[in-house]
Amino acid sequence: MNRKKRVWAALAVIFVLAAYLRIDFLRSADHEMPHDSLNYDTMVRQLLETGVYAYNSETPNALVTPGYPIFLAAVYEIAGYKEHNPLPLVRYIQALLSLITLGFVYRIARRFSGERTALAALLIAAVYPPLVWANGAVLTEVLAIFLLMGYLLAQIRVFDAPSYGRAAAAGIWLGLTVLVRPEFLPLIALAFAFQWLRDKEARKRTIRLFACSAAAVVLLLAPWWIRNAVTLHQWVATAAQENPFRAGTYPYNTFNDESLVDPAGKTEKELAVARLKAGFSAQPGLFIKWYTIGKMQYVYQSVYRGGGHQPYYPVLPFNANLLHRTLVLSGAIAVLAALRRWREPAALLALVIVTMSLIRLGFVADYRYNVTMMPLIIILDCILARRAVLLWKNRRAERASVL
Repeated sequence: MNRKKRVWAALAVIFVLAAYLRIDFLRSADHEMPHDSLNYDTMVRQLLETGVYAYNSETPNALVTPGYPIFLAAVYEIAGYKEHNPLPLVRYIQALLSLITLGFVYRIARRFSGERTALAALLIAAVYPPLVWANGAVLTEVLAIFLLMGYLLAQIRVFDAPSYGRAAAAGIWLGLTVLVRPEFLPLIALAFAFQWLRDKEARKRTIRLFACSAAAVVLLLAPWWIRNAVTLHQWVATAAQENPFRAGTYPYNTFNDESLVDPAGKTEKELAVARLKAGFSAQPGLFIKWYTIGKMQYVYQSVYRGGGHQPYYPVLPFNANLLHRTLVLSGAIAVLAALRRWREPAALLALVIVTMSLIRLGFVADYRYNVTMMPLIIILDCILARRAVLLWKNRRAERASVL
C-alpha cells in the first residue's frame, strides 16, 4: 500500500471511529436539559408560533444573538416539532457538524505541519470526550466550534493566496460565528493585524483585504442591527445580556455574597461596575488574583461535559480530565512556542487562544468556555510534538555522524 492509500485508510478509520462514538453516545444516553437549553427551547417555540424573538421573556429583546436560535428554528420546522420531539434531530445534526469540524482540524493541521501532525490532531479531536459529549447539549458550542474552525481555515487561505473573494468568504464565516457567539468579533482585527505585521511588503493589500472581510461581517450583522433598532429602538451591536459581566465580578463564583455592594436599585451593569470599583479598592489582592490566575483555572482546569447525560458515557477508558489537563498544560507550552515563532502562520492559532482567554477574563468563569479553544490547543500540541520529534531525530543523526 503506497503512502497516499495509507493516509486515506487512516482518515477512513478515524472518521468511522468518530462517527461511531458520536452516534452511539446520542443513542445510548439520556440527555439532560440545563436551564439555558430549556430557555432556548421555549424561545424557539415562541419564535415559530408568535414571531416574538425573546430569550427568557415574552417581550422582544436582544439578550442572545440570533445564530443558534435560527439554527434551532430551522431544525424544529424540519422535524415537525408540533407532532415530534425535535431535539434528537438537533443532536444528530450537531454530530454531523462535529464530524465536518474534524475535517477542518485536519486541514488546518496539515497546512501548518504536514500529514502526520494532521492525522495525530484528527485522532485526538475525534476521541477527545467533550467534543463527543457536546453534541448532546442544546447549546451553542458545537455550532460555534464548527463556524470558528471554518473561519480560521478560510482566513488561512486568504493569507496563502490573497484575493478579495477569499477575504469576503472569511468575513462571511466570521459573521456567522459572531451571530452564534459574539465574543469572537475581535478576531477579524486580530487576524489582519497579524498578517500586517508578518508581511511588510504587502501591507496596503492587507488593509484592502481587511476592508473587504469587514464589509462581509457588516453585511451579515446588518439585519440584526436593523431589527434591534426597529423593534427595540436601541443600538445593540451583538447581544444586550449583562448577566455574564456581573456574574464575573464574584471571586471564585461566590454568587450569594452581596457583602461588597448593595445590589438594591442597580441594573446588572451598574452592579458589576460598582463591584469592580469596590473590589479592586477594598480587596485588591483577591480581585487581581481572580481576574488573572483564578478565572483561568476555572475556565481551563476541568473538562466540559456537555449538557449532562445519564448513564455516564466513557468515551475513553480513563478519566477524561487526565487527557484534558495534559492537553491544556502542554498547550500552554505550545502557545508560547508558537508565539516565539510569531512570523509562522501557526502563531495565529496561539494568538486566538490568548485573545479569547483574555476576553473571557471579563465575564463569568465556567469550564464550558474552554471547549471552543480545545481544537486549536490540540493542533498546537501536535505541532509542538512533531517539532520535538524532528529535533530529537536531528540531534541523534548529528551524534551518529560524529561517531
